[in-house]
Amino acid sequence: DVMAPGKGKKCSLCTKILEQIKAMAGDDPDEETVEAVLGKVCRSLGRLIRGFCKRLVKKYQDQISDALQNGDQPKDICAAINFCKA
Repeated sequence: DVMAPGKGKKCSLCTKILEQIKAMAGDDPDEETVEAVLGKVCRSLGRLIRGFCKRLVKKYQDQISDALQNGDQPKDICAAINFCKA
């Protein structure tokens, strides 16, 4: 969709961040693990997406935490919080 370049970029950023969170949290994380990872994941990312990451984590912390504990995939989580088209 050429008309909405922001949409695809947000989706790819969200997916990238969630992939990083998932990688750091491991395959079957509990709430404490997820929270610890959410606290530091943005620092591990590049300067350019750090601000986006912090806003994403702050706003959707509960959904991200629940989804990761359920074993949801990064792309599905981003779709659930409307960063990607489902």
